[in-house]
Amino acid sequence: MKYDIVVIGAGIQGAGVAQAAAAAGYSVLVVEQTAPAAGTSSKSSKLIHGGLRYLETAQFGLVRESLRERALLLRLAPELVKLRPLHIPVYQDSTRSALTIRAGLSLYSVLAGLHKKSLFSQLGRNEWKTLAGLRQDNLKAVFRYYEAQTDDAALTRSVLQSAVILGADLLMPARFVGAERNGQNCKAEIETESGTESISCRVLVNCAGPWASEVLARITPALSSPAIELVQGSHLLLPPLLDQYFYLEAPQDKRAVFVLPWEGRLMVGTTEKAFVGAPEKAICSAEERDYLLATLRHYFPQLVIPEAEIDTFAGLRVLPKSDTNAFARPREVMFAVDNEMHPRVLSVMGGKLTTYRATAEAALLRLAPSLPTKERRADTALVSLIPVH
Repeated sequence: MKYDIVVIGAGIQGAGVAQAAAAAGYSVLVVEQTAPAAGTSSKSSKLIHGGLRYLETAQFGLVRESLRERALLLRLAPELVKLRPLHIPVYQDSTRSALTIRAGLSLYSVLAGLHKKSLFSQLGRNEWKTLAGLRQDNLKAVFRYYEAQTDDAALTRSVLQSAVILGADLLMPARFVGAERNGQNCKAEIETESGTESISCRVLVNCAGPWASEVLARITPALSSPAIELVQGSHLLLPPLLDQYFYLEAPQDKRAVFVLPWEGRLMVGTTEKAFVGAPEKAICSAEERDYLLATLRHYFPQLVIPEAEIDTFAGLRVLPKSDTNAFARPREVMFAVDNEMHPRVLSVMGGKLTTYRATAEAALLRLAPSLPTKERRADTALVSLIPVH
């Protein structure tokens, strides 16, 4: 079998690349070992957001792109992506003053184009008592702004379905055994339930997320893997103890923690902890669990949390290797190619759920020198995303 593009992995990045490639008219095969969004793409904070905190590290381009993609997804996937009001309380001992938060939210609104959906407000003191048991002592201000929430796995399945409707093929369950690359193409060996298949393609796109380095290690001639680290993010799922959405500052280390109603539960997260080992073995540690519970109790001291009803999940982010803490590192996607002039292998590492579509379009641009001219079938900025039932 021969394809223009073979995509390894059906997380959100793989689904996005497959959709963009099929829309551009290419023949595409997606190879997925278990199920769509089985890894990181089902273990996010479930937000389609601009990344308000990235303003502090001057990642303005990323924030602008994220806000543009958020607006697009609100329009293309109204059943899957919905706006929610988030509340930011500011206390006397908060790291950021009310003035700083107001300035950040103002810039955020400007980067979003000052649309109605991007505006924020400051709640009057008489409204504070409506905030579901939020600690009031030393409270200086409360801001309300809007972000979008989704079911990340459902969104991934929808994007993958769109890719298939546009002409992409899907092999699942199927394991990538290895690939051999030469100047003209790649020959990939794929193991399915019925045996091993040899598949030829012009380019191979590695969207294996935390397993990306493993995929690269199975390609000959050997390719060097970019300097990356896996960082674990864990979340708690609790009974529906609150019905409002909060963006809080963890008292222990001043990181951002979300407290969000989601699918009839209350979700609290996330953490950032260096991870070493097999990606499939990532689980929320007792330390992370305690950290998130302590943050929740700090802001909602009256909350009664039934210990027996605490569930957890953990996912892995791929971040550039660095001595700086994970919270401060850039979140832009990393592309690695075997050959800048005529790439045969492209690895897509990291990136954000929110910007998967823009990431996919950027990936196709990197691959353009190795692909033939095809007649475009669709524009992903105009293709509606329908839930998969």
